[in-house]
Amino acid sequence: MNRITVPIGPQHPLLKEPMAFQLTVEGESVIESTLRLGYVHRGIERLCQERTYVQNIHLVERVCGICSHVHTTTYCQGVEALLGLEVPLRGLYLRTLLCELERIHSHLLWLGVLARNIGFDTIFMYAWRDREIVLDIMEDLSGGRVSHAVNVIGGVRIDLTEEHRDTILSQLDLLDKQVAHLLGIVEHERSLKARTQNIGHLSLEDVRRYCVVGPVARASGLNVDLRRDRPPPPYDRLTFTVPVHEDGDVWARTWVRMRETVESVRLCRQILTLLPDGPVAARARRRVPAGEVISRSEAPRGEVIYYIRSDGSDIPARVKIRTPTLTSLITLPTQLEGVNMADVSVVLAGVDLCIACADR
Repeated sequence: MNRITVPIGPQHPLLKEPMAFQLTVEGESVIESTLRLGYVHRGIERLCQERTYVQNIHLVERVCGICSHVHTTTYCQGVEALLGLEVPLRGLYLRTLLCELERIHSHLLWLGVLARNIGFDTIFMYAWRDREIVLDIMEDLSGGRVSHAVNVIGGVRIDLTEEHRDTILSQLDLLDKQVAHLLGIVEHERSLKARTQNIGHLSLEDVRRYCVVGPVARASGLNVDLRRDRPPPPYDRLTFTVPVHEDGDVWARTWVRMRETVESVRLCRQILTLLPDGPVAARARRRVPAGEVISRSEAPRGEVIYYIRSDGSDIPARVKIRTPTLTSLITLPTQLEGVNMADVSVVLAGVDLCIACADR
């Protein structure tokens, strides 16, 4: 049978961000694939060396539009460690609240993208309708739906009143019901299972070999979550479960993400209930003592790592960012090998790609 090459991207209805695939197809089966990145490279790491520590908060927030807050959280944690600065507990709680809201937002957006790619428009509309609840809460807290500009070095710039907290809790009650309904669809809808089970399989050995993290790794049986394994405050004061599945296919990743969404709603409720009194930020010096630090956080797609080196001035000597998407991207040739051409969209959506994160 003759083999043909099918190009996908860099601009394609299937892709929400620019990247390019070359698929070698024999009949309806994908024999091999190649991937090309670099279309949205912005040189953010280099730009960090030309701006002050304070200015860089707004720069690293633009590494990713979906998980912008966790990037500033990880960056601020690193600078605060270099400064030896103790962040007030109330500020840490509010910082974590935005992180968990961002996780819910990311997973609901992803579910909508997956459903849209495989033709389940009703699930797409339900997921994006419920996502609006989270966006409304984040807009009430920060004033922004995408870029929140909440973090400052030493804490956060926002605070909550009792009335505002009660309003958010009532919105979370509604979100909890909607997410439970979506989880029921994922667990019981036969059509969804038929399109996602045994598709895009990654074994636990592949996950370890490619250093995959986040929901993709946990869906293949790797029981790792930084919030539980090395809990920064206030995660050490909160109770939650880390969902893990062993099937390693797109359905398992869908199940893990929806279970994580349920847990994140519970975490948000805990944070609002246990929110301590006190200031939300500590005063920070402009100049950072010489030294280097590695800061880590559990983002919606997995572990984010920031390496920051200071030469004693108010401008960092080096900022290096490691996002979780790149390791998921390099698994795509393995996942695509042997799949039906109609399932390519399912595989690509299943890993929750963020090309802006990977390219930077």
